Amino acid sequence: MSDGGKNIVMFPMMAQGHIIPFIALAHRIQQISDSYVITFVTTPLNVNKIKSYLPPNSSNIRVAKIPFSGPDYGLPPHIENTDGLPHYLIPNFLNALLSLKPSFRQFISDLISEQNGHPPLCIIADNFLAWCADIAYNYGVFCALFCGGGGFGFACFYSLWINLPHRLRNTAESDEIMFPDFPEVSSIHVTQISEGMRVADGNDLVSKFHLQVLPEWSKADGILFNTVEDLDKTGLTYFRRKTGRSVWAVGPVILSNDNPAHARKEAGITSDICIKWLNAKPTKSVLYVSFGSQNTISTSQMTELALALETSCKNFIWVVRPPLGFDINSEFRANEWLPDGFEERIKESKRGLVVRKWAPQVDILSHEAVCAFLSHCGWNSVMEALGQGVPILGWPVAAEQFYNAKLLEEEVGVCVEVARGRSVVVGHGDLAAKIELVMNGTDKGIEMARKACQVKEMIKNATKDEDGFKGSSVKAMDEFLNAANLQRMQK
Repeated sequence: MSDGGKNIVMFPMMAQGHIIPFIALAHRIQQISDSYVITFVTTPLNVNKIKSYLPPNSSNIRVAKIPFSGPDYGLPPHIENTDGLPHYLIPNFLNALLSLKPSFRQFISDLISEQNGHPPLCIIADNFLAWCADIAYNYGVFCALFCGGGGFGFACFYSLWINLPHRLRNTAESDEIMFPDFPEVSSIHVTQISEGMRVADGNDLVSKFHLQVLPEWSKADGILFNTVEDLDKTGLTYFRRKTGRSVWAVGPVILSNDNPAHARKEAGITSDICIKWLNAKPTKSVLYVSFGSQNTISTSQMTELALALETSCKNFIWVVRPPLGFDINSEFRANEWLPDGFEERIKESKRGLVVRKWAPQVDILSHEAVCAFLSHCGWNSVMEALGQGVPILGWPVAAEQFYNAKLLEEEVGVCVEVARGRSVVVGHGDLAAKIELVMNGTDKGIEMARKACQVKEMIKNATKDEDGFKGSSVKAMDEFLNAANLQRMQK
């Protein structure tokens, strides 16, 4: 065991959309200096998951476990991750996260003892585990929160949960919800808040969780965001003002195409098959459709989306996961989820690929045949798309996805929103019209593509580190590590 001088402890929330950015961040740090030793902390059933995401040459990354008692909080036995967890159990899962605090405190205490009384260089904790900042402070350890999402989306998310302004709305007068502490945005429409927030009253499990955890952000020494400064300045400014802490935009933090996380066992299609299919399609002719690893829509909306894809006559790759009401690990049931004969017609026409559960998203988005991405607007997907200059058709369904879509459409100009929510009712004709708007060479579609290419260059410049030039994200990462090392030297 080292003396802790270069030991960084990372603690992601147990969810794929959180673990993956943490893995990518760990690799980014080790690219800067392989002298850093990184310790991931997780629960027993997530140890192998994290290890499976690490490439073979990860000798300086280890994984440690702390206990987790999910059944005590109403969670199914043997589930310690949001993968496969029904969305109605997410409140229980969030509540269970709070129980990790004593175990994490003990882990840090034991780690310091193992390191002959030397604390780790820093703790990088998930923003949903912000209580780690208090533990870090008690042990004199530098602590940064890492938010795998964007600044704007999480600024809206933070403000809404801290203030719960929807409770004060006069439903008879307005459908707008005001942000009391975010004047740059002012308001959002009531349809842009999640189902969980609509019923939040401050006493429910989700409200209690956020009202306990979000104020802890201000106790951290700083906050890392998986975003780019020039793309996301409005949201980053909110957090600098709100917390009074350093805020570093270090993104996009994305795994390379050859990372083991991109070769998942449940993949519905191999990268080779996918690329071969795309190679046979004209440039900018394919729509990629995916709602991510944790999100889905209703059966009726899945049917409408299928009809829209047929009506639009566009080439497409569609990653289909079980709809609402079905076990997320259900066997594929085309006869229940899709229109009669849909798969057969698509195969015969060779216009589409229906992929079950998962596809090699980075490989798809980087292919020249792809024109647009119909997405739930989860931030990992957003960064992967914009990093390739691919415009987005937004269908946000949960959490901060609604506000990501708002940023991308209203401020950045690279998105057209097609629907909102899991159980929204949108006809296939309306969906097809939005697809055609983006892909048929209209003025709007051309402008979106142009702006997406501009953002691609913005991202490229932010991550550039060559010939004496350092982009904004590279500088931000240096500033974070310098701050952690400086505090260590001052102890």
